[in-house]
Amino acid sequence: MSLNTYKEVAHTNGYEFTQGGGYELPSYPFVPPPELGDKAPAKHPIVIVGGGITGLTLACSLARLGVKAILLDEDDTVGVKGASSRGICYTQKSLEIFERLGVYEHIAAKGTQWSVGRTFAGDDEVYSFDLRQQGSFNLSQQPPFINIQQFYIEAFLVDRIQQLGHVELRWRNRLTGFEQNARTATLTIETPAGEYRLEAEHVIDATGSNSPLRKWLNVPFDSKRGDDRWCIADVRFSTRPPTERHTWIEAPFNENRAVWQHLMADDVWRIDYQMAPNADPAYVSREDVVRERLARQFGPGVEVEIVWVGPYAYRSECVHAMRNGRVYFMGDSAKVVSPFGARGGNTGVADADNLAWKLAAVMRGQAAPALLDSYEDERLEAARENVRVTNRTARFLRPADGIERVYRDAAIALAKRHPFARALVNTGRMAVANPYTRSRIVQYAPGSAAGQSVQNVEFRWANGRPGRINQLLDWAGGDLLLLCFGPLSAAALRRLREVLATTPLRAVQVPAGREPAQADEHVRDPKAHLRGACGLPDGDEPAWALVRPDGYLAASGHTIDSRLVQAIGLTLGLTGVHA
Repeated sequence: MSLNTYKEVAHTNGYEFTQGGGYELPSYPFVPPPELGDKAPAKHPIVIVGGGITGLTLACSLARLGVKAILLDEDDTVGVKGASSRGICYTQKSLEIFERLGVYEHIAAKGTQWSVGRTFAGDDEVYSFDLRQQGSFNLSQQPPFINIQQFYIEAFLVDRIQQLGHVELRWRNRLTGFEQNARTATLTIETPAGEYRLEAEHVIDATGSNSPLRKWLNVPFDSKRGDDRWCIADVRFSTRPPTERHTWIEAPFNENRAVWQHLMADDVWRIDYQMAPNADPAYVSREDVVRERLARQFGPGVEVEIVWVGPYAYRSECVHAMRNGRVYFMGDSAKVVSPFGARGGNTGVADADNLAWKLAAVMRGQAAPALLDSYEDERLEAARENVRVTNRTARFLRPADGIERVYRDAAIALAKRHPFARALVNTGRMAVANPYTRSRIVQYAPGSAAGQSVQNVEFRWANGRPGRINQLLDWAGGDLLLLCFGPLSAAALRRLREVLATTPLRAVQVPAGREPAQADEHVRDPKAHLRGACGLPDGDEPAWALVRPDGYLAASGHTIDSRLVQAIGLTLGLTGVHA
């Protein structure tokens, strides 16, 4: 194949580009794959298709765990070439994941933290909130949210993957053919230097909402498309608005339609304007029209640099299954949601974090292949919930005539006068770590928080220095983490040593108060944040919590006994019986 016949990736992926400065994206070199010219396809355990935020998070997670994989991407950069910053708002759970991957400090330094949100209807502020004052956010070592352009995170992940090794990134490698059977999957890949084939045991589809794999496999999915139209403007101002999330349900400067206002990195503001349902995308994204819109909002004297503009219409989709044979769907290839509440890219990050430790455990021989079936249990539940929540927001922001509009008008009117009604105003339920309520590998019990995410809370190392949960997960190195609270009896210590000798488990004691430790590996919990993060009641009573490598609670109990052994077996897919 000639070097000139490789079809380049579309420049803007559907976004319109104005006369702004745009974003400068890194470019990664094409390296001819070693399989070029081979008659038989080379065999690889894991192939990831798609180098967006989801695929790169998975690749980085596998690299951190020492698992070999190949990532294929048809472009030679991150983000969308020539256009959009795409996702901008990253949740506490995603930030906790990024800390484990070693890129959080770069994100925190580059991005903008926020916790205050204000909602307006007309000229009136309906309500405001500060997420740092809410118990569900205030214990983690990561903030509730950081705003940063998606391509920055993707670039940080690329750098980290290259630093860690184990995962090979192949740029300008386009998947053009696929087949699978009970034994293997075969991929055909086109490059500027020719075509080649790979055989893979596991194939991860992170190609996004226009997934070719989903089409080739005839994957069934539910889909819904509305007539809501929006126009994004990424801009820099001569004067700086407040670093807060501002939303208008009915903005007087936008023909009483909705508006979102967020600050990102580089002093760039993301302004989302809801347009009329019959709006012409070419017209609403014209630079002069955008400038008129900005002048109505910020005043005629405002000085604005337009970075880019993108009109869009959204849809919601969700696959019926997250796996088809050897193919796992994640991110936008599994579900597409409207962009309300930051539930798009963040759930893709969580998909990747969920599957990575399971693949690693199976590849290491520490877990049964049946463990991989739990990916669908957990992430399909999350996908359906996020589609449901965002569809409700879309209906609130674009209500149908009749009862939906009557309900919205009543909710806004009540919220202006009565605090109880503020919860009825739906401008986007902000994303949280989705709980897993019916997973085959979670040991549910009355009063247990099993299936919930464990926040990255602070504790004290034995020497008194501050530590956090993520450091314990790093120490566990992909094994399960057992936190033993309170005193350990001689019998409990004996059983614990037996379990540690035969399972991929690391254990640490958390003595009560100032009681002496009975284990060499121990930490202190003076503020009871560890207990609280694991959903355990206050006090000094003995208890244990089994935490997975993705920071989710697998099980909890009070005595080191057979129930703990059953929980470990269940979490590793070794038994299908819930204890």
